[in-house]
Amino acid sequence: MISKLSLGRLTVAVEQVGTGPSLCLIHGLGSSGADWAFQVRDLKPHFRLILPDLRGSGRSDAPLGPYSIPQFAQDMWDLLDALGEREVGLLGFSLGGAVALEMALMRPHAVTRLMTINSLPSYRLNTLAKVLEVYGQQLAVRSFGLERVARMVSARLFPEPHQHAMRQRVVDVLGGLPVKPYLHSARALAGWCALKRLDALKTPLPLLMLAAEYDYTPLAEKLKFAARLRAPVCVIKGSRHGTPFDAILAVNRLALEWFSGAQIDPRASYCADKPEEVPIAPP
Repeated sequence: MISKLSLGRLTVAVEQVGTGPSLCLIHGLGSSGADWAFQVRDLKPHFRLILPDLRGSGRSDAPLGPYSIPQFAQDMWDLLDALGEREVGLLGFSLGGAVALEMALMRPHAVTRLMTINSLPSYRLNTLAKVLEVYGQQLAVRSFGLERVARMVSARLFPEPHQHAMRQRVVDVLGGLPVKPYLHSARALAGWCALKRLDALKTPLPLLMLAAEYDYTPLAEKLKFAARLRAPVCVIKGSRHGTPFDAILAVNRLALEWFSGAQIDPRASYCADKPEEVPIAPP
């Protein structure tokens, strides 16, 4: 059921489905809770899923910026408090992974387990490639508009012929967004860093990192951060940044195992979906 909750000056849209231990799924940039549809179908028999739209996204309010990762995280805790959640698992994709990490740092006692997909604990712009990625994207949006950028992004995320439905989904969703809230959300990541606070935790977070083989950021960087955080990292072979869409079976399997309390073997083989496994329609 989709509802809207007033959290002071912000109204947040959220869907709740399934039964079992609570698990909050936090979407990526230019997305919404609706884009977890391929995970919902497998996870809802085992968990009570909470699928919010971040501020500036989906059906939630889009107040004036700037936005920040701590602000997103506090919004989510305000929402979970309103829902009466005392303990919750967190699953975050890309931008949502940063929000989930920030949430865990705010209330480590309230997070049962944490899983991030193609996300980092630091987005400091310490290389030329990162600077070009962040500011090149913003310049493209301002110069060409989101619809044209969405077509470029869709081809980068899902280049294979059998992924045409996923490409169209990106064009339909990202291309129709208001520009200012999208840019506010994109800028929230630039410069955010949680490494020192994560290092200072007396008890390491129960964190599992999923990393696509061909993600925007180098795999070596994610492996370095995972080692520093003493977190297992599972590499999804053949996947690009849109791992919840191009590696549905692997993501769902790992999420089910991790949030059920199982030990994960990072040496096991995890791969993007085969052409015959890819849905013929977007969520």
